[in-house]
Amino acid sequence: MIGYATLGSNDFEKAKSFYDAVTAELGGKRTMTNDRMQGYGSVGGGAMLAICKPYDGETATAGNGVMISLAAATREAVDKAYAAAMANGAKDEGAPGLRGGEFYGAYFRDLDGNKLCVFKIG
Repeated sequence: MIGYATLGSNDFEKAKSFYDAVTAELGGKRTMTNDRMQGYGSVGGGAMLAICKPYDGETATAGNGVMISLAAATREAVDKAYAAAMANGAKDEGAPGLRGGEFYGAYFRDLDGNKLCVFKIG
């Protein structure tokens, strides 16, 4: 049902490098692109994550209570995506681990303070 989600960035080039590293660990790659937006998707299509310069030209800010969750194929992929995020300047919001039942997740904030979760159920 979700087509795409966007996250604003104040340093577009650094954000692209950050998301290149994180999404690669989840089987993602650069898709749609233009001078103010870079999309990321997985093989076979589905929902897309986009990083963008805010259209209004104002400073990008992280939403209070907003979080984007990225599905991983394996727990190992969760671990690798989290490690890539940390290695590329993310702020830790919760190391990989079980969070009740079969939900295995890791939480971090990107370079602009946007909160993300990488998870695998099962």
